[in-house]
Amino acid sequence: MVDPKRQKLNLPRIIAEAIAIEMDREEKILVLGEDVGKIGGVFGTTRGLLTRFGEKRVRDMPISEMAFSGMGIGLSMAGYRPLVEIMFADFIGVCFEQLLNAMSKIPYMSGGTVKIPMVVKTAAGSIGSAAQHSQCLWGTMAHLPGIQVIAPSNPYDYKGLMASALDSDNPIIYMEHKRQLIQDPETFLNDRPVPKERYTVPIGKASISLCGSDLTIVSASAQVEEALAAAEVLSHHGISAEVVDLRTIVPLDLETVIKSVTKTERLVIVDEDYRSFGLSGEIMARVHEELDSSQLKQCIRHTMPDIPLPAARSLEDAIMPNRNSIADVCLDLAKKS
Repeated sequence: MVDPKRQKLNLPRIIAEAIAIEMDREEKILVLGEDVGKIGGVFGTTRGLLTRFGEKRVRDMPISEMAFSGMGIGLSMAGYRPLVEIMFADFIGVCFEQLLNAMSKIPYMSGGTVKIPMVVKTAAGSIGSAAQHSQCLWGTMAHLPGIQVIAPSNPYDYKGLMASALDSDNPIIYMEHKRQLIQDPETFLNDRPVPKERYTVPIGKASISLCGSDLTIVSASAQVEEALAAAEVLSHHGISAEVVDLRTIVPLDLETVIKSVTKTERLVIVDEDYRSFGLSGEIMARVHEELDSSQLKQCIRHTMPDIPLPAARSLEDAIMPNRNSIADVCLDLAKKS
């Protein structure tokens, strides 16, 4: 039985717990990054690891993402299983060469003889930090063949997917959401208790966060919470929304999405990433390739516009998908049906 008090654990503590369990199981897991040791991470997601495992396995790195991401790739090629933290997803640009041309391609170019069991852990999304510290970028990462991209939406999945990521032989980008890292644990709508013991959540398998019959809302990461809140609003208007949590961007579980849309015949894709050339367009294209007009009556997407995120919180709120805007989009869809 799960201790109900564990539902009140904050997300960073749960993530640190997940990493510690895997480090206990596998001595070749190393943690590298800026401030991951003495400080325990800017959000506290590696707190306690230095004390428990020592500086040989938990290393504070200089402000040189290109250098220590490359170090992680070399370590993984030598048989280690590094967890490399890039503090914010925006800073991936500094080490993009390592991810684009080394981490993603070496297993393929070696004919599978060289593995890169490396997890790049980073924080995406906005907490009112302006354009250079607020991007999601999972669409950018998903565009690179050879990399798996994980974007959990709730504490239970954060822990289980971290276990799966650190146990995988594939190069993985594990994307936390900044807003959820500072969120009051009691406010998570998807508040499944988090067991203390180890468990895994499968990579590449979406989940149904809420069952419904009138339309399907597909999203990932913190926007799943917003979709669940929007579904509650819609219920007061007599609309039953089904919410699909992708969990992982790559592999993309299209089967679960198609199964839901086949039932509801209407699809709303909600994405906090940029609109063009990204996740929302990919899902829309794939669904249209699978279903004809008799099976899919309506399909729209609600995303961030293609602009840098404004610094002013009022402007951010005006363009960021949220529970109210998601509900409005769904209500407009219902009026047109």
